[in-house]
Amino acid sequence: MDDKSHRAVRRVQGRSAAPGIALGPLLRLAPAKHDARQHRSVAEEHQALVDALAASQEALGLLAGDAGDADAEAILAFQMALLEDDNLTAPAFTLIAQGEVASRAWSAAIDPEIASYEEASDSYFRARASDLRDLRDRVLRYLAGECEQIVPSGVIVAADDMPPSTFLATDWRDGGVVLRRGSPSSHVAILARSRGVPMIVGVDVDHLGDGSDVLLDGDAGTLIIDPDAEMRAIFYQRRAEQSAVRQAGTSLRGPAFTASGERVRVMINVTGLAELSRLNPAEVDGIGLMRTEFLFQGRENLPTEEEQYQIYRRMLEWAAGKPVTMRTLDAGGDKPIKGLTQAGGINPFLGVRGVRLSLRNLDVFRAQLRALARAAVAGNLKVMIPMVTVPEELDRCRALLEEAREELRREGQVAQMPPLGMMVEVPAAALAIEDFNADFFSIGSNDLIQYVAAASRDEPQLADLARPSRAVFNLIGHVVKYADSSGRETSLCGDLAGDPEQVAALLDQGLRTFSVVPGALGPVRAAIARYSGVTA
Repeated sequence: MDDKSHRAVRRVQGRSAAPGIALGPLLRLAPAKHDARQHRSVAEEHQALVDALAASQEALGLLAGDAGDADAEAILAFQMALLEDDNLTAPAFTLIAQGEVASRAWSAAIDPEIASYEEASDSYFRARASDLRDLRDRVLRYLAGECEQIVPSGVIVAADDMPPSTFLATDWRDGGVVLRRGSPSSHVAILARSRGVPMIVGVDVDHLGDGSDVLLDGDAGTLIIDPDAEMRAIFYQRRAEQSAVRQAGTSLRGPAFTASGERVRVMINVTGLAELSRLNPAEVDGIGLMRTEFLFQGRENLPTEEEQYQIYRRMLEWAAGKPVTMRTLDAGGDKPIKGLTQAGGINPFLGVRGVRLSLRNLDVFRAQLRALARAAVAGNLKVMIPMVTVPEELDRCRALLEEAREELRREGQVAQMPPLGMMVEVPAAALAIEDFNADFFSIGSNDLIQYVAAASRDEPQLADLARPSRAVFNLIGHVVKYADSSGRETSLCGDLAGDPEQVAALLDQGLRTFSVVPGALGPVRAAIARYSGVTA
C-alpha cells in the first residue's frame, strides 16, 4: 500500500523471516522518544548514567536467566558485555564531565557504533545493529524514568525494528511480527524461528492501521489486511492442519519409520548444554551437530582446553551412549569471534572461515582437538570438520587429531581417536566426494545452496535463488550414493533437513539420517511417517 488511496489493496508482500501463520489485531509500536532531562548537576548526571547502566545490566541478567535457550542467552550476553566495555561507556562520561546531559552523552557515545554496524558490508554485522539500538534505548529509558514497553499476547506487532529484549519479554502465543527493517539473519528472526513465531520483514509499516485485523503468513512473507470470511476460513483450516502435524509428531517419540517401515534416524542440532536440559535423550537418535563456535562467542578470552573438555564431556554423558557429532570451530563468514577472525574481508563467505581459519590458528585448533580427544573417552563422540574443500585439509586435520591424542597419552592423560568426518558444503567437495578420507559425511545445506546458486543466503533480493534446486538435490544424491557404496553414513544438518516439505525429496535421494533443531522434531518425524516413495 503506497498511500491512503490504496486501502482497497488487501495484501502486503514482505520477506519471510520465520514461518508460521497468525491472525489478530495489528499493534503498531512507535519508536520511543526519550526527553533529555535538564537542571541536574554534572555529578547528578554522572550518577544517573551509572545507575542506568547498572539497572540495564541487572534487567538483562534476569532476562537471560529466563531465556531458556543458548541463542537468547548469547544475544543478551553480548549486550551485557558491551555495558562493561569502558571503550563504549567512557566517552559518555567524558561528555557528561564537559556539561552534556546523560541521555545525549550516552547517545553520542553509542550512535557511531550503531552507524558503523549499519554501514558494514557484511550482513552479519548489519544485523547486529539492532542489538546495539536495543541496548541504547534500554539505557535511555532508565535515564528518562520510562517503563518497559509491554506487548499484549495475541497481537501482530508492526514496527520499524524489534529489539531482542522486547521479543524475549513478550508472550507470543497466537501472535506475530511485521518489521520494516531486519533480515532473516537478524537475532530477532533467529529467536522467532526457535519459538515458532511467524515473522516477515521489509514491510512499509507506516501505512498499516493500528487495530486492524490482519492475517500474517510467515511462510509466504505476506500480510493480509482485514481478511474476508474466505481468507479466515482458510487460515483456520491451515492452523488446524499444522496443529495436527505437530500433535502427530509429538506422538512419534520413538524411532522414526517411513510408511513402508524403513528406519530413518532423526537427530538434533544444538549449541550448548542449555538446550539439552529440556530434552530427553531417549526421544532422539543422538546429536547430529553440536556447534562448538558458540563456546567462543560473546566473551573476552577464548575458552581453554579444560573449559571445552568439561562441556564436551557433559554433552556426551547426556547422550548416554548415543552418537554426538561435534563440529570443530566454524568461525568466520557470518560468525565473527573476537581475537580470532578478521573483519573487513572482501567476501567473508568465500574467505578465511571454518577449517581454513583453524589451520591458520594452530594453537587454538590444537587446544580444541586435545579437548575432543579427552572427551572421546566419555561417550560416542564423532568429530566433524567444517568448510572442507580439498582432501589435503581433511588429511591435515586427521594428522593433528592423532598428534593431540598421542601427546595426551605421553602426558599420562586418557584420550582416544574418535571417528573424523567432514561437512559437505562446498560444491568442489561434493563433486569429488570419493577423494576424501572421511569416516562419515554431513551435508551442510545452508552453505551448499548458496554456493551452488552463487546467491548469498542473507541477501533478501536473491531469496528466490537461495532455495534448494535440482542441482542441489543432485549433489546430495551423489554424496549419499557414494557414502552408501563405501559403507559410510551421510547425514544432513542444515535447515533443509528441518523443513517438512523437503523431507520426501531428501528421502528420494537416499538420505536416511536427518539432524534438525529440536523444534522441528515433530513435523519432520510426521513427514517421514507419511513417506512411501522409492529411494532414488
